[in-house]
Amino acid sequence: MTFTSPSYDCPLCPRLVHFREGNRKNYPTFYNGPVPSFGSLDAEFLVVGLAPGLKGANQTGRPFTGDYAGIILYSALEKFGFAKGSYDPEKVAKTKKQDADGFELLNCRITNAVRCVPQANKPEPSEIKLCNKFLAAEIAAMPNLKVILTLGLVSHKAVISALSLKQSAYVFGHGATHHLELINCSLQLLNSYHTSRYNINTGTLTQTMFDEVIERVKNVIGS
Repeated sequence: MTFTSPSYDCPLCPRLVHFREGNRKNYPTFYNGPVPSFGSLDAEFLVVGLAPGLKGANQTGRPFTGDYAGIILYSALEKFGFAKGSYDPEKVAKTKKQDADGFELLNCRITNAVRCVPQANKPEPSEIKLCNKFLAAEIAAMPNLKVILTLGLVSHKAVISALSLKQSAYVFGHGATHHLELINCSLQLLNSYHTSRYNINTGTLTQTMFDEVIERVKNVIGS
């Protein structure tokens, strides 16, 4: 199965389209479009975040690149062999090319529940629902997928919805592991608090806590 990302001028969510148009005027050097996923569809590991940050992925055109959340995420991925190279958001922002800095994901892919930057980093339920078809198609297009890691409650619920599963059967919790028995395969769904600056600053999540989750992913894939 093939996967097609939303178009650069995706019209599905009027509020996000209006915000995007304003950002293209206010920040003409930014990417300002639905941010494409990063990494291969052949990967065994998929990370699902919430949505692009205004001056992070919305600026660079690469998920979690250019904001604090990306520092935490990419550091852990590199530590456990899911990434290599030199992480340099400025190079990516300047060229809008995902491989501009030579940073590479290994057996890992990163996407978001909502592809466009929302106002105040808070997508509305209708926007999450409209964008969910892309997440569902993306998961279906990953033939080797073994583990999905959701960062935060919104992304967790988006994945459950994309897989047409019952929300109440899979309760989000940091460090939780859910065994998903699907028609064509079995998946492990792991949860983590989002790697946002707020969560780190408040101690809700630490780099060590997040590293432990990524290490568990490594162990699952290696088993």
